[in-house]
This record gives sequence, structure tokens and C-alpha cells, in this order.
Amino acid sequence: MATAKTTTKPKAKSSKPKAKVAPKKAAATANLTMDQLLEKYPTAHLKAGDMVEGTISSVRKHEVWVDLGPHGIGVIYRRDGAGGNLVEGEQLTASVVDPELDEGYALLSTRKAAKERGWGELQRLFDNQEIVELSAYDANRGGLLVELEGIRGFLPVSQLAAEHYPRVSDADKDEILTKLNSLVNQPLRVRILDLSRNDNKLIFSEKEAVRDDMAGRLSKLKVGDVVEGVVTGVIDFGAFVNVDGIEGLVHISEISWERVEDPKNYVKNGDKIKAKIIAIDKDRLSLSIKQMSDDPWLSEVKKFKKGDLVEGKITRITPFGAFVQLSPAVEALVHVSEMSDDESVDPEELFKLNETKQFRVLEIDTENRKIALSLKDVNPAPRAEKARSRRANPKDSALGAGQKPKAKSAETKAKTSSAKPKPTAKTKSVKSKS
Repeated sequence: MATAKTTTKPKAKSSKPKAKVAPKKAAATANLTMDQLLEKYPTAHLKAGDMVEGTISSVRKHEVWVDLGPHGIGVIYRRDGAGGNLVEGEQLTASVVDPELDEGYALLSTRKAAKERGWGELQRLFDNQEIVELSAYDANRGGLLVELEGIRGFLPVSQLAAEHYPRVSDADKDEILTKLNSLVNQPLRVRILDLSRNDNKLIFSEKEAVRDDMAGRLSKLKVGDVVEGVVTGVIDFGAFVNVDGIEGLVHISEISWERVEDPKNYVKNGDKIKAKIIAIDKDRLSLSIKQMSDDPWLSEVKKFKKGDLVEGKITRITPFGAFVQLSPAVEALVHVSEMSDDESVDPEELFKLNETKQFRVLEIDTENRKIALSLKDVNPAPRAEKARSRRANPKDSALGAGQKPKAKSAETKAKTSSAKPKPTAKTKSVKSKS
């Protein structure tokens, strides 16, 4: 029986170069014992994600070959981003993408290695809460886009320091973006606020980076101090001021002694102002511009006395009363109970904004800066007459104050007289005898 011959095809020669061990390295390992070799080169198998060091054995047009010692040969493809300045014999660090390709080589990546090193350095910076300097490469309405150690991150608007925070109306998104764009490519001192390698999340904070310096400056300030600052934003309820890197707020009620309707009529962005510290709340100052001058209310209120007849302009109308401007600095209140004897009176029907009326001063409370007015006491004579009438005729009170009882009609008189009993004959005889 014929026996089938088994033919073995010769293996195709691989186009990949064989590993070349640098002469120096070969000489360095030639005299080592097996135990020393095992200690110097661990025999553990490579795994994806491992960081390995090797020597460049060959630099080709499309790939770079790396001698990994006991781990064999690794290859880095140029499309991975391997630099063009690599030379044979140079040491490098790479990340294992695939520990064993079909040809038996390990697929490596210098880009991933750089990222691994980057995350490691970022973790160190985060753990030590170190301050670093970086520049944003772009911006959106939510904040600044930044990059550190090859890893891209984000600096939210809320984490900007006071001097860079865009103090504009939330509705004005375009102005916010304009201010953020002005910070692109500008050096910023920041700390890492949060990072997660698994979620590829990296958040920075400029506010945290300046917190220590700001705490030191805050410790030197106290309530009552006068400070200088620059207005960084004017909004409906007041103005924000940068005081040597510390954020301050001048509330609308502290801008001027007179009534302020719109803060923009008093201050604008970029203005340099002096203000008095009236409160220190954590890392923010409450400031007052009006307290830099004397209160004009105290001098103007001296013009008025209890019982005076005054003229004022209606500035506000509320369900409980109306506010009246008596002078530039003095505002008074006429309570709804002092508007009319009619308890159901509606202030909005009785008054109109900006109209001028006369009032009687009921009370002046200098300590609490309050003045009470009366509209129904503007003409006190009729009220006094009514009061005297009620005292003189208490029975008439049931008819209404100041009302006289109606006179009896002729018909009523006739009925009354006819109702009286007529004298009888017996009565007449008694009278005649007497």
C-alpha cells in the first residue's frame, strides 16, 4: 500500500526585521547569571495597558521597531503619532495595546503612554493640591476649554476668580461668551478640582487656586474699613466690585441715599470706586457707597414737624398703603387706614403714580427713619365738627355721625294728635265743680 508523502511547505520569510540587541546591552548581560537575568527582566506576560520600556532597534517609514528584552519585540505604527525624530538605540516608554499580534509582536503606543503618564501626573497634582499655570485654547458659554499633560479638561464659569468672572445678566449669553473669549490664551493659575480617569473627566478651578491668597487678604480687613475697587459688573440688584482679588457687592440699597431704580445710572463697568465695608461673609465683602457721605435724610427731615401740612409725590402704591416722596432724601408712608374713613378703600383707585397730593404729618420716627402721613386728616375742621356733634348728641350717633334727625311731617303730626284720647263728660263735670 502506497504511503502518502507529507510535504512541508517552507515558511515564508517575514518582512519584519529580527530583533537587534544593542551591542552595549548584549555586553552588559553576557556575564549575568540566570537568577540575575530573571531579577533584571521579569518574565511576567505582557497585558494590554502595561507600560514597558525598550530600545529602538529599527526606524522605518511606517513603523518603529522596539526591542523589549525578555518581552520580545514591539512595533509602533507611525499613524499612532510616533515622532519623526526617533533614532535607533534610543530608549523609550510605550503602552501595550495588544500583547501579541498574529506575527508574535506586541503592538505598542507612545500616544497612550503619554496619556498614561499624563493621568499619573495629574493625579499627583490633585493629591498634593498643587497650583499650576495654563492657558485656555477655546471657550463656550459654560466656561473655558483647557489642556494639561496632554489631557483635555474644563474650567467652568462658576470656578473663575472674581477678577475674571463675567458679571452680566444670565439672559445675556452673548456677552458672557464675549468675556470668556477674552480669557483664551491668557495665563491662568488653577488647581484641579475633580478628575476621573475612567470617566475621562478633568475639572479645574481658578477660584480654589487664589483661595489661600484671598484668605490672607481677607484677614487684614474688617467692617468699617474703606477700600478701593473696580466695578466688574452691574446688575438689577447692585454692582460687583473687585477689591484686590476679593469679590465685593454693593447692594442697590447701598448705592445712594436716594431711592435707586437702576444701578446703571450710578456706576458702570470699569469704574474705580471707594466704598465702606459693612459686612464680611466668608470670601465676599458687602460694601456701601452711600455711607461714604452723610445721610441727607437726617438734615432734610428737620424741615418737617408733626401736624404739618405737606405736599409729596406718589412713588409706590401697595395694598397696605402708598409711599410719598417729600424731598430728594425723605420718603414717607400713608397707610391705608389713613386714606379714608371707608375701610374698603383701594389705594390703587385713590392714587396714581407720580401725582402730587397734600398730606398731614402724623408721626416722625427719626431713629427708624420713618414718617407716617394721613390723607383723611388734611382738612381737620370738618372732622372736629363731627366729633363735637357726636359728643353733643350721643343719641344721634345711631343716625350717623353729623346727621340730624328728620323733622316730622304734617301727616305724622295729625296722626299723633288724633291718637290722643278726648276728655269724657265726667272729666268735664269734675273740672266745673272745682
